[in-house]
Amino acid sequence: MKRILHGMVAATLFFAISGCAGGTNETPAPQPAPRQDAVSEQEQTNDKVADEGETNAMKMSIDGTDVTVEWEHNQAVADLRALVTAAPLTVNLSMYGGFEQVGPLGTTLTANDVQTTTTAGDIVLYSGSQIVVFYGSNSWAYTRLGNITSQTADGMASLLGNGDVSITIASGSEE
Repeated sequence: MKRILHGMVAATLFFAISGCAGGTNETPAPQPAPRQDAVSEQEQTNDKVADEGETNAMKMSIDGTDVTVEWEHNQAVADLRALVTAAPLTVNLSMYGGFEQVGPLGTTLTANDVQTTTTAGDIVLYSGSQIVVFYGSNSWAYTRLGNITSQTADGMASLLGNGDVSITIASGSEE
């Protein structure tokens, strides 16, 4: 009996030491490390929206001055693009806070607000239905729409810092 008991103890120790007490002799397959360049689901959605809308660019003017905008690739911009496809959209903006102009779109766009620090030239969606164009800086939760790339900070202050203005956003295919 002692001999059987010693054999069982030895077998148990062997399995415990070798790591096979509860399973097979195989070592688990290594798990792949997360990709450093992994793309989030939101970025994939944004890219899909961008691909669908690339052929339908938009243009913008501030009180008749054409500006070049680098539009974001998100659902809010896709919504805006769809809105201006039928006809240009003119929004009357009012000065607010000494660093931005804000005005109602007359409709609600898909918002994906995130805490953002803006700079001169940024165009954002506020509360889903207000468009804001910055000539200064602010930190708040917005949905980014784009950035005016054809103006410096001084140029933006000159365009927006002297009273209320209107902006017009149109389909880029209209001439």
